[in-house]
Amino acid sequence: MATALAKGLIRTGVCRVPDITASDVSPEQLEHFEKATRTNVCESNADVVQQSDVVILAVKPNHVSEVLESIREVFHAQLLISIAAGVTLVKLEGGLPSGSRVVRVMPNTPALVGCGAAAFALGGSAGPKDAHVAETILNAVGISFHVPESQLDAVTGLSGSGPAYIYHVIDALAMAGAELGIDEKMALQLAAQTVQGAARMVLETGKSPQELIDMVTSPGGTTVEGMAVLIEKEIHTGLIAAVKAAARKSAELGRK
Repeated sequence: MATALAKGLIRTGVCRVPDITASDVSPEQLEHFEKATRTNVCESNADVVQQSDVVILAVKPNHVSEVLESIREVFHAQLLISIAAGVTLVKLEGGLPSGSRVVRVMPNTPALVGCGAAAFALGGSAGPKDAHVAETILNAVGISFHVPESQLDAVTGLSGSGPAYIYHVIDALAMAGAELGIDEKMALQLAAQTVQGAARMVLETGKSPQELIDMVTSPGGTTVEGMAVLIEKEIHTGLIAAVKAAARKSAELGRK
């Protein structure tokens, strides 16, 4: 995700290559980042912070405390943007000097291809300028929304985990096509393109999903027949339940 953000910032002109510096405890990961972005790298988190105005914390949740400890003494006027899943603003602020400006973000993996969907919440000391910075960074790899922190668990269940649900749908569509005699690779491309096209129709036409369903559906036609099966199998209800289950799990992880 760090690589995706850096490449997006460079591609959209938000940052120049020399403006970005990264560190990582893994030499292999650091080398991968350097090759993918051509930016500056170093081994010390503290060195990164000292030469930065904005610090993006892109580590696993279980590493957050040790990283914050490593930068606490050199963290002064910087803005911290965390994409560590489930780590609350209170925990982030508690690991930094009092009054530190913090933004918590819930991104998703399609940011890797410039189609991310993210939401962010501001800490107590962060203001409108910080919100603008976070929005600019996230919009470089997709779209973003400013929300209260209380909504980030729901965002996690919806767009954070959502790509996996859609991959499941694509896999099922492609499998059905293959079982009906279509070449497997072709079936997968048809399924993925169909999902991409349907999503763009929602985003670009301004029509509701139900309106778009009605546009495709004719009485006594093939789509009606297929939709009847989806209703019978309660696919709609199952997806709603999946989002709620993931949101509950996110809340549980945040309390640990």
